[in-house]
Amino acid sequence: MTEPAGLRERKKQRTREAISNAAIRLFLEHGFDQVSIAQVADVAEVSRRTLFAYFPTKESLVVHRFVDHETESARVVRERPGDRTPLEALRDHFFDGLERRDPITGLNDAPESLALYRMIFATQALLARMLEFNQTAEEALAGALADTAGVGPGEARVAAAAIVAVLWALARENHRAIASGRSADEVFPQARADADKAFRLLDGGFGRLGAR
Repeated sequence: MTEPAGLRERKKQRTREAISNAAIRLFLEHGFDQVSIAQVADVAEVSRRTLFAYFPTKESLVVHRFVDHETESARVVRERPGDRTPLEALRDHFFDGLERRDPITGLNDAPESLALYRMIFATQALLARMLEFNQTAEEALAGALADTAGVGPGEARVAAAAIVAVLWALARENHRAIASGRSADEVFPQARADADKAFRLLDGGFGRLGAR
């Protein structure tokens, strides 16, 4: 009997998570460069072929943890309330992420999250993949700005590049502060203040985009 589509998708998601979890455990224990795809497949109890069906590259085993955020800024802009500009919506969303200690903001002191960030910043291949991640985020955000903010493609691309760069810089700074030994709660006030200043600077150039 054929499985319902929903059940198949849930099984695929569980398999994806199991493979990624096994990979990250190995990477954190032994180092990203020291672990082979064959070792990951063995620990996850899948074939190499199955592993590559879910994760086309070794780097994607790690970046998978952030994949839901890759087009998040674009979604926030497209779904913003009618009384908010794109920048206001993005600022509100980032501040909410800080409050929730969302790992994508860098303000998370859970041991695995901290170790994951440390590994990414210490591994050239992973850092390069995160820059590709940011490029995809930038392209998606530029599209959302062009579609909803009444600006041309060129201005949308410039605005998106600036916004994504600022979000990445804030996340890295938050991670550095926590990696130095401070808790997320201790870092939060400064992280909030830094984000407020950063968005004020962005507001000077792009604050009126999409204003009603």
